[in-house]
Amino acid sequence: MKSRTDGMWWGTAIEAPNPGGLARFYAELLGWHIGHEEAGTVVVASPQGPFFVFQQAEGYRAPVWPPADGEQRPMMHFDFQVGDLDSAVAEAVALGATLAEDQPQENVRVLLDPAGHPFCLCLDEG
Repeated sequence: MKSRTDGMWWGTAIEAPNPGGLARFYAELLGWHIGHEEAGTVVVASPQGPFFVFQQAEGYRAPVWPPADGEQRPMMHFDFQVGDLDSAVAEAVALGATLAEDQPQENVRVLLDPAGHPFCLCLDEG
């Protein structure tokens, strides 16, 4: 984008029924910090620059994994590379994630965050 200059921020906005709770989940999971909080909106910031904005969603319906006809489809998901898949899954579950039943790849684990959004932990095999 030509109008952007060095130092400008960028991020992703995620709808949630409880933005504060979901923001704290991801802040703990990623070791990031809460950068801003107001009614209905909480920002989780990375030390390297990107951020997640969690916004209040009235009438929120959690996506279904795997996608199913007639159900709310996941519109996007996060992928996080990890060095130890089993310990990363255990940590995420301890923070409130749920391991999805359907696991399509051996080196990736699909989990659901506390609001039901799927996210993937991907093993760094390099």
